[in-house]
Amino acid sequence: MISGIDHLSKTPITIETEEGKIKRISQESSSKKVILPGLYDIQINGYVGVDFNSETLSSLDMEKAVKALAKQGVTSFMPTIITNSKEAIEKRLRFLLGFKKQNQWGSFISGFHLEGPFISLEDGPRGAHPKEFVTKPDWSLIEDLQEACERNIKIITLSPEWPGTLDVIEKCVKAGIKVAIGHTAANTQEIIEAAQSGATLSTHLGNGAHPVLPRHPNYIWDQLANDNLWVTLIADGFHLPKSVISVFLKVKKDKAILVSDAVSFAGCAPGIYESLIGGQVELTKEGRLQMVSDPRLLAGSASSLLQTIEFMVKSGLATFEEAWEMASIRPAEYLEGKKGRCFSVGSPADLVLGHFDGDKFILDSVVKQGKILEI
Repeated sequence: MISGIDHLSKTPITIETEEGKIKRISQESSSKKVILPGLYDIQINGYVGVDFNSETLSSLDMEKAVKALAKQGVTSFMPTIITNSKEAIEKRLRFLLGFKKQNQWGSFISGFHLEGPFISLEDGPRGAHPKEFVTKPDWSLIEDLQEACERNIKIITLSPEWPGTLDVIEKCVKAGIKVAIGHTAANTQEIIEAAQSGATLSTHLGNGAHPVLPRHPNYIWDQLANDNLWVTLIADGFHLPKSVISVFLKVKKDKAILVSDAVSFAGCAPGIYESLIGGQVELTKEGRLQMVSDPRLLAGSASSLLQTIEFMVKSGLATFEEAWEMASIRPAEYLEGKKGRCFSVGSPADLVLGHFDGDKFILDSVVKQGKILEI
């Protein structure tokens, strides 16, 4: 049994679990700890020196990363596989599937997010994705990749600027894959048609873009204005100005989701590191990951999902409860299409327990499938 104070209602509750799910909730508690839903990161590339796209990724590496993420309150996440050759992507997916099925820590993986290779070829929108492997959306390739991981690809980020994209989007949706628009140089009509065909998400809106855009129209405005599209945001204090996040939240409201989009250097000590795709990078003591050759350029995100929540609260962009919801209940709602995932009978018993030291939330323990993991 798990006892504490419901983070929303502020009332005492005790949660009984069975087979990894919530069996019963009673309105009593002997503990003053706060109970919250576990964090759910639907876009993360690595953590504590572990790169989910590395050719040498091992089970020990994955265990290290998952344990470190659990210490940050993450109970579910989607390893994000970026643009590469078909063979390399298949290899990564097969390995991650094996870890998911066979390792005791594999239950933290809810599925895979495929970010590329179906993105823009243009510098700026393409970001750090290797240009030589970028290609147009291809349903037969998606089918092959899904077969390699037993249909565990749950989100595909693509750019609808390619001819034939709409047919691919429709097939993805029919197959139960969520389609996100990202790393795109698509025009207004292409974005409208992509959303009409079933795209439902904008991946890290405001990033993966040209450094300079037309005042209007542009693909950021077009996605922001489309009511069919949810948005994910990298709220680490470096990828988006506070004013931009504020506007995005005002427009998207309950369709805004926080992601870390963390790379392998997240959770590491400040210093100089060698990146597989960008050369030398520096992680500053403030948490900014930047290119050594040009510190004006970001080299990815180095913040955990918990740290993005802290930034949102400290910046006055959201209350603690609002920011936590954007990083826990809301991703699950987007993927599963239902509300009330937390603290309801039959829901996964994936929880976080903690307390407040002044305004700062201190995480004490994590519950995964009803089992308490002391940290």
